[in-house]
Amino acid sequence: MKDKIKDARNFDELLDIKYGKIGEAKRDEFEEKSQYFIISELLKEARKEANMTQQELAEKIGTKKSYISRIENGQCDIQLSTLYRIFEFGLGKRVNLSFG
Repeated sequence: MKDKIKDARNFDELLDIKYGKIGEAKRDEFEEKSQYFIISELLKEARKEANMTQQELAEKIGTKKSYISRIENGQCDIQLSTLYRIFEFGLGKRVNLSFG
């Protein structure tokens, strides 16, 4: 596998080698976890830009600090409605989704 990794020409090829092609179970799991990571990092960054603690954000949207913490650490699924509530009502950010 190390030789294949060395020969990868781009990031997509590297992912194919390490996790399999899109649609395979291992790759799908990797893609899902990476999306959770992205959301968690966006949330942490937006919360810090708003100079809010996890507790303050939780109170503003009517949830618990532990839930915000779990989201920021990528440890739980988040519903789209909750994502909107956190960003739009809690942090005053606009959320746009695109599907490709």
